[in-house]
Amino acid sequence: MTNTPVTRALFDEVMVPNYAPAPVIPVRGKGSRIWDQSDNEYIDFAGGIAVTSVGHSHPKLVATLKEQGEKLWHISNVMTNEPALRLAKKLTDATFAQKVYFANSGAEANEAAFKLARRFAVDHFGEEKNEIIAFEQGFHGRTLFTVSVGGQPKYSQGFGPALEGITHLPYNDIKALEAAVSNKTCAIIMEPLQGEGGIIDADPAFIKRARELCDQHNALLVLDEVQTGAGRLGTLYGYQQTGVIPDILTTAKGLGNGFPVAAMLTTDKVATSLAIGTHGSTYGGNPLACSIAEAVIDIVNTPEVLAGVNAKSKRFKAGLEAINIRLPFCNEVRGKGLLLGCALNSEYQGRAGEFLKAAQAKGLLVLVAGPNVIRMAPSLLIPEADIDAGLAILEAAISDIINAT
Repeated sequence: MTNTPVTRALFDEVMVPNYAPAPVIPVRGKGSRIWDQSDNEYIDFAGGIAVTSVGHSHPKLVATLKEQGEKLWHISNVMTNEPALRLAKKLTDATFAQKVYFANSGAEANEAAFKLARRFAVDHFGEEKNEIIAFEQGFHGRTLFTVSVGGQPKYSQGFGPALEGITHLPYNDIKALEAAVSNKTCAIIMEPLQGEGGIIDADPAFIKRARELCDQHNALLVLDEVQTGAGRLGTLYGYQQTGVIPDILTTAKGLGNGFPVAAMLTTDKVATSLAIGTHGSTYGGNPLACSIAEAVIDIVNTPEVLAGVNAKSKRFKAGLEAINIRLPFCNEVRGKGLLLGCALNSEYQGRAGEFLKAAQAKGLLVLVAGPNVIRMAPSLLIPEADIDAGLAILEAAISDIINAT
């Protein structure tokens, strides 16, 4: 039996066409750099979409995976396991939460959060209290429930009737929020900084008012920190910079550094509504995933690393703003910590994907957040030398696009 050549063409032959991956096929990574099949080197400002929080092939994670892999991979939730309990304890010790539910992805964590919010309302106030308030341009995953709650119609259209009882409002619009919340509202759901929606930060007064309205109307505040969590914004979770405490928080992406793991965090009071049998996951909380996530938390949740995120953020922003002075391409540099975006100016609207491809061709991986924002979400441990080298590549790519216009 001969081995099939692994090329980009094979993707089109064997994979469902919901993705359109680049021609590059990475085969190995180390720190903030990856190499493809032809041994071309790339600096990684994309981080697997804000996932590789401690970089590629971190030695502690490699050692953890090997160690746990020789012990126990999976037993399901008919029994518990040591890594899951240790991870849950570290998450509750480091946050507002007292209880944890484990899943495999951000969408699954959000699915659990939305179900819990409605179940809690039914348990305490009746079935009429089921409205979820969410926000335009929000993103919460790709399941039917999470795309219905998400505020981007392109992800929910074409899949039949949307779920009922979901209201979408403009993000950061306090008056619209005040007008919409009622005694039928069971939850307000938001990202503390919209990632897919364009790297838009929540106004402090907006998130504070959301908390107050939840308290007034016996609703729950749910914060989706799938992208902003695990140190991405310079604190372990973004809510810790707001002065606001949520009732439910979801986390994934950077929590596992690429190993599928997610968690929903909540309080003792709210958690009681997910009684035995009300929700579950075959793989959620498995020992392999939780051992990796525990190691990630140990690495990230230190004063040195979190302070480093903020210092690197300043370096990134200063570098991007300096490029923009020399080569005007964006209106502003947005974001916090190491979740940053360049909002393209009027001359380059709709062309974020072109900047991504131009950078990739020169050896830099970046992201987009919609058609008008170049997004960067590198490893929290990225060396300053890689920041500077990557920004130089980005400037060269921007120069090519500007000069070709």
